Amino acid sequence: MKAFIKAISYYLPTNVLSNEVIEKDFPEWSIEKISEKIGIKNRYIAADDETSGDMAVKAATKLFEEHNIDKADIDFIILCTQSPDYFLPTTACIVQDRLGLSNSVGAFDMNLGCSGYVYGLGLAKGLVVSGQAKNILLLTSETYSKFIHPKDKSNKTIFGDAAAATLITANDGFAEILNFEYGTDGKGAENLIVKNGGLRNFKKQSTETIDEYDNYHSDDNLYMNGSEIFLFTLSAVPKLITNTLLKNHMEKDSIDLFILHQANKFMLDNLKKKAKIEDEKFYIHLEDCGNTVSSTIPIALYHAKKENRLKIENNILLAGFGVGYSWGGSVLKILK
Repeated sequence: MKAFIKAISYYLPTNVLSNEVIEKDFPEWSIEKISEKIGIKNRYIAADDETSGDMAVKAATKLFEEHNIDKADIDFIILCTQSPDYFLPTTACIVQDRLGLSNSVGAFDMNLGCSGYVYGLGLAKGLVVSGQAKNILLLTSETYSKFIHPKDKSNKTIFGDAAAATLITANDGFAEILNFEYGTDGKGAENLIVKNGGLRNFKKQSTETIDEYDNYHSDDNLYMNGSEIFLFTLSAVPKLITNTLLKNHMEKDSIDLFILHQANKFMLDNLKKKAKIEDEKFYIHLEDCGNTVSSTIPIALYHAKKENRLKIENNILLAGFGVGYSWGGSVLKILK
């Protein structure tokens, strides 16, 4: 049995954080510097009372409306988020109710970051191939902005909020989901982390610090060791690409387009060079949304399809990587 991606939609919040606003808050961080190094012009920020669950519902509603999908056909929900509405219950259960889906639908949350979309595709394919579900709603939704210190210019410049909805089916779609490669290295956990909030440091007192780049942090906020994340990425991702090709019995030349997690322009440019990928085969879409964590790949897929970059019989390699450390890759075969 095979599994297919039938449709993708996504939602961006209405609040825009532009480079002009960032420059006003941090005059040393110029518009030109941000555009040149980070490659992002705008990020969309969830409202104070807007949660990942809210955004997931809006993305799913857009999916149903834009692609004329009967929501009665959905028989499973996978929601990838690291900013759930509550510790418990599972946000996916709340989303099921708010969307008015059947009580026979299975639903669970998956706590993964930038590798989450690829992992979600893998889990969805497993449900299809094993005969447990036929129409799976894969949702990715993050509000990382709520974790970022107001004076942390580095992370504010990179991350935006978003949600994406993907329908994976047993019968039909524009792309067949092929084989997967996964990886994990928990030794890197401290390099991208929110230390407080979980039960390890539950309600622990937090002290504010300032790093060497004048970014403010506390254990209540998102901390990212940029240099360590960069080194991890340059080491892990080229190997991930190689191993994903091996899992799919393909050569690198047989890939028509590479869509990697859209971290930032600097990282993507270095990955492209390290992995020796031609410019015309390397897709980037982050200028008008930023790093939206687990939603970067489906948003990029949506736009690549809209721009007619996904042609019949093309092979598209997907690679997600980041917090955990965690990484995953797969190949899509474009059918129509």
